[in-house]
Amino acid sequence: MFVGESLQAAVLCQTHDRNEPGGRHEIRIVEPRRGDGPGGFPFVDRRSKNAVMPHSPDTVARVGVEHAGHRGPEWARGGLDRPGRDTPGYDLNHSVARVTVMTENTTRRWGLTVPLDGIPLPDQRRIIEELPDLGYTDVWSSEAGAADAFTPLTLASVWAPGLRLGTAIVPVYTRGPATLAMSAASLAAAAPGRFVLGVGTSSDVIVEKWNGIPFEEPFKRARDTLRFLRAALAGEKVSEKYDTFAVDGFRAGVVPDPAPPVLLAALRPGMLRLAGREADGAIINWLSADDVRTVAPYVHEGGENKEIVARIFVLPGFDTETARAIGRRMIAAYMNVPVYRAFHEFLGRSDDFAGMWKAWAEGDRKAALEAIPDHVVDALVIHGEPEACREHVERYVEAGVTTPAIALVPSGDPAPMIRALAPR
Repeated sequence: MFVGESLQAAVLCQTHDRNEPGGRHEIRIVEPRRGDGPGGFPFVDRRSKNAVMPHSPDTVARVGVEHAGHRGPEWARGGLDRPGRDTPGYDLNHSVARVTVMTENTTRRWGLTVPLDGIPLPDQRRIIEELPDLGYTDVWSSEAGAADAFTPLTLASVWAPGLRLGTAIVPVYTRGPATLAMSAASLAAAAPGRFVLGVGTSSDVIVEKWNGIPFEEPFKRARDTLRFLRAALAGEKVSEKYDTFAVDGFRAGVVPDPAPPVLLAALRPGMLRLAGREADGAIINWLSADDVRTVAPYVHEGGENKEIVARIFVLPGFDTETARAIGRRMIAAYMNVPVYRAFHEFLGRSDDFAGMWKAWAEGDRKAALEAIPDHVVDALVIHGEPEACREHVERYVEAGVTTPAIALVPSGDPAPMIRALAPR
């Protein structure tokens, strides 16, 4: 629902004082006025003539103001018309913009996976700082065999204070419950209201083969971790014997306000239902846009307004043959892991992957790659010109994803492709 249709709306006005390079943020309560443009938004994209949605992970809206010597963001970036007195829905009144805004639950999100491959962490600052101006609202990390999940987000929290920060995911096995809670609480306290903790079981390869930890009872371990985190992140003293671990007398010394939402990585119905029932939503991975319609209903069995984050692999700018070759190697690496094989059997791809699985089991890697059909590659790994890739990502949103987290596989400098894939 547009809060511009109600009596009042909180508007975050960012003004830039010449003596304050970073500017300052002010929350003001104004009497909103529904704009005359499409959807009531005051800013219009010259190319599409559609209203441009305000992007803010922190509040209901972020508005740039140019008045009395203060400059707002660079409105011209991305083809936006500069707002002024004649812009529908815009009114200058002591540096307050009267706009129609959206509630946080309906904010249009657009995320990017960090850190970016091939660039040292300190050198990624320039790109991360630019993301909010491009329209990105989120950055989401991962944790497998490269960077840990928290450090890239800690850097991003300073480089781009407007971005929402999420882990996708932190394994529930590889940190003790208290250590996991402390890591999450620390980042949530450092970036209040901007952090989302995504956890998951990961895989037997990462947990068992790389970390020497038995990969046992993953469903129960995920459930127990969610229940522990709820209590620990709320500042409660936890003394509890769960099915898969016990905690005796732990109370977090850092209690974030607000406590961060917790999402659960899920693939098949049991874990998807658990994500909807005991977490704030689900993180999904390695599926097509059409597959989202299969998995999302299981999450929503746990209630409305559940978040669904999807990591989506995107290879922009490659020719079709090269993109498919890269995609086949990526798919083979994942789909021979037991949890992902079972996931795609559930999704109905047993026939599509039968030849690949057979050749892989026989040790013929070349034949296994060749056995993956083109249509499967095209469905699971987005490739092509940036505009076509962006439209493909939009299909995930239309199918029920609330936050797409683009995992970019660039052919060179990622910055131009990140700009090209920004929301329109």
